[in-house]
Amino acid sequence: MKIQRALISVSDKTGVLEFAKTLVGMGVELLSTGGTAKAIREAGIPVKDVSEFTGFPEMLDGRVKTLHPKVHGGLLFLRGNVEHEATVKQYGLQPIDLVCVNLYPFEATVAKPGVSFEDAIENIDIGGPSMLRSAAKNHRSVTVVTDPADYSRVLESLKVNGGNTTGALRRELAQKVYARTAQYDAAIATYLAGQLPVETGAGAPLVVACAKGSKLRYGENPHQEAFFYKNASADEACIAFTEILHGKEMSYNNYVDGNAALEAVRELAGAPAVAIVKHTNPCGYATGATLAEALETAWGGDPVSSFGSVIAVTVPVDLDAAQVLKGRFVEALIAPDFAPDALEYLKSKSKDIRLLKLHKPLTAAAKSKTIRQIGGGLLVQDKDASLLDQWIVPTEQMFPEDKRPLAEFGIKVCKHVKSNAIVIVREYKPGQFALLGMGAGQPNRVDALRKLAVTKARSNLEDLYKKSQYGRSPKEFETEIFGQSVLVSDAFFPFSDNIDYAAEAGIHYIVQPGGSKKDEEVISACDKYGIAMAVTGTRHFLH
Repeated sequence: MKIQRALISVSDKTGVLEFAKTLVGMGVELLSTGGTAKAIREAGIPVKDVSEFTGFPEMLDGRVKTLHPKVHGGLLFLRGNVEHEATVKQYGLQPIDLVCVNLYPFEATVAKPGVSFEDAIENIDIGGPSMLRSAAKNHRSVTVVTDPADYSRVLESLKVNGGNTTGALRRELAQKVYARTAQYDAAIATYLAGQLPVETGAGAPLVVACAKGSKLRYGENPHQEAFFYKNASADEACIAFTEILHGKEMSYNNYVDGNAALEAVRELAGAPAVAIVKHTNPCGYATGATLAEALETAWGGDPVSSFGSVIAVTVPVDLDAAQVLKGRFVEALIAPDFAPDALEYLKSKSKDIRLLKLHKPLTAAAKSKTIRQIGGGLLVQDKDASLLDQWIVPTEQMFPEDKRPLAEFGIKVCKHVKSNAIVIVREYKPGQFALLGMGAGQPNRVDALRKLAVTKARSNLEDLYKKSQYGRSPKEFETEIFGQSVLVSDAFFPFSDNIDYAAEAGIHYIVQPGGSKKDEEVISACDKYGIAMAVTGTRHFLH
């Protein structure tokens, strides 16, 4: 049946006047409310106010406009149903065949700094979701559109189907409506949960809803189907909203590694710094006087693993930094921006490298929640935005104050390495720091330290020695660098054997959270070897 009557009421007026004009040109009668009716009328398009249609005025500051049987009866009655048709005739209801509604901008309102609770509440749409849900429920007969991107599809369907839309399109649009209202309600529920006092021992109801996802080529492996969904309420720089300036489409693994790289480098926001990530672990991590220096130094943290990595940086990429990547294969480079000559250089060197620009300034991590799915449920926790709770040196050997910036740099990278995590960091020039060796994801901390972090550091020192003009033996070079480096553990040492192996490597400075039953034994071992150890009181497990 040809569409005869449409109700249009939108907050986002993108494209709505052309949509309305085309509908009228097809013989469709328009109903509208408030600002939408005013805009349509001022454009010279004939429109009837909903209040005239219902015979009932808008009231309560516009809170009640479309909540009326003549609106919802016109949407919900089953065309062709004898009883429904009789009821429609008895009460003088008229069919509404198309609804075009988008909602009050609640998400945008609560994202504004300092928004008041009253403003948030007033931007909760009631009539809009009600009309959308009514129309979507009766999509067998009613076309419902909530996304301006669908206007052209609806008009094209009307043109080729004698003034009506297809059942397949109506069903697709109805599903999109329920996804949108679920997302809208989730945003409201989440906001209101944040306004409530925390109930001891209980979490607020959690509602998660996302708009339509985009299909990825595959998941972690080619046999796994995968989709990508964005969280519309993201309010800080994040991987999901980066702009892809160049390169192949992002893969599932690219997004996972990109997120890990961005979260790691976020710790160093405010100065030139680089995080190089492979399989979610930072294999290169450095600061520098320039981005080029930081990038070159970070790459040296593990040149083998850096091949095919994902890199995130804290400042715009200039030409000098771009040229550091000459001849080096990188999956993706994430940055606040790219200088025009740097962008052209990178594009010319590789058609495959993905160049991603952040949509917002890069800042330290804000308080937020993280969600992980497990079989049959979700785990929700506060994001690990802490660094340390205390700085206590219980050993006989004091921890030099001038080593503390290096130690804090080490904590920042260690918290982004999969547990059990050990990192060794060095100050390669005054005030500039780099990852020297890393051990990640081991079932025991001894292997992370002895077999991985120390071994990797020694391998990197061999390369550094070859590039240096040290003038003494490789072993003397290693002893000097290890002796000035800091070893950081993400959690406490359960036994003193970790200290034995650190001392064997020539480490003089250690940072760890403390809290083990064997703390005194660990401290005694440090005293035995003349090692200075600081205790932070903050564990950084990353599973």
